[in-house]
Amino acid sequence: MLKDKVVLITGASSGFGEDSARLFADKGCRVVLAARRMDKLNQLADEIRSKGGRAMAIELDVTRQSQIDEMVVAVLKEYGRVDILFNNAGFGRLDWLEALEPVGDINSQLDVNLKGLIQVTRAVLPYMLEQRSGSIINMSSVAGKMAPPLYSIYAATKYGVRGFTEALRREVKPFGIHVSAIYPGGAATEFSQHSGDSALKRNVKTPAWLRMTSVYVARKVVLLAEHPRRSLVVPWWMGSVLWLDAHLPWVMDMAVTGMVEKYHYKDRN
Repeated sequence: MLKDKVVLITGASSGFGEDSARLFADKGCRVVLAARRMDKLNQLADEIRSKGGRAMAIELDVTRQSQIDEMVVAVLKEYGRVDILFNNAGFGRLDWLEALEPVGDINSQLDVNLKGLIQVTRAVLPYMLEQRSGSIINMSSVAGKMAPPLYSIYAATKYGVRGFTEALRREVKPFGIHVSAIYPGGAATEFSQHSGDSALKRNVKTPAWLRMTSVYVARKVVLLAEHPRRSLVVPWWMGSVLWLDAHLPWVMDMAVTGMVEKYHYKDRN
């Protein structure tokens, strides 16, 4: 039962965060929308309120500890608790490692996707422990289980999210707190618009008919809140690809070797 639960969503201005906010609000939750783009957040909050829902918007850069702390104080002042934390803030820069900019591409992904997620969780966790209840849902990616070319840093962050999630799940389970990770494959969001433009990325991509909608993934996030489980891979058939990569990695290596040689040469010449 999600009615009246307080749901804190980072990265709520677009994609999975935006759509999950609508769905949580439809369930009667009080949603806290956190992201950097306040114009987007205010529009979303107004939309939710116009339908009878409850929402508050808070500006948040997850790389700034002071903003994380201020956000938690504001949420507790308004609602007195946090029942569900959806750590969704993140982005990707997909390119050959030597082409990635050290600060804007490499450090920023580590800071937002992994360190920011950890720091937000750490700030919220004491209150869940005091309540002896709560649900933490971390947005990972199939790149947190299988690392393709161009994803070196993004995959590193998502593998980190996976390890963090597993360890924390075991730490807090005795205290009534559920910790889950969701691992989506390709989906139609803003992600690809801002993730780079290498030749390999342009020419080898998930076919449109295989890409999930953002709403589909958001529904799975809400499902995890309603029925917590350790992890969820979506779509379901991606599990067979991950099995192949885990048990027969040489097959996956052979599949990508030719493409890597071809498009790496194009980008360098």
